[in-house]
Amino acid sequence: MQNVVGTWRLVRATSTAADGATLPAPYGGGKGMGRVTLNGDGRMMAVLCDGRPTLPDRTAREYTSYCGNFTFDGKQLITRVDAASDARRLGTDQVRDVSFEGSLMVLRPPAKAYGGVVQQRVLYWEKVAEV
Repeated sequence: MQNVVGTWRLVRATSTAADGATLPAPYGGGKGMGRVTLNGDGRMMAVLCDGRPTLPDRTAREYTSYCGNFTFDGKQLITRVDAASDARRLGTDQVRDVSFEGSLMVLRPPAKAYGGVVQQRVLYWEKVAEV
């Protein structure tokens, strides 16, 4: 089983519509910023945002963060959320399918509506530190 413990940096994010159409990259069209830290004691935190220095007028900056205790069985990362930027996540299990492509950890959250469009996002993470 691959070791997920460490600090990871977002290097790429993709999004696909329910009909299979490729959508613009989330978090600023390829300018996303993010960190995930997974500690050996089973605690994690994640922060992701649109990393562009400035945004077009009337554009909200996409941002999300949450933390909690996690389990990893080699295929799924499940976090019981106890703090989050979106209060609807509190007390929920955030489930991410996990795979590895070379040295990258690939996380696939469940499909979800963003801006009224159901999307399947895929997040690619590079390990930047051991913890």
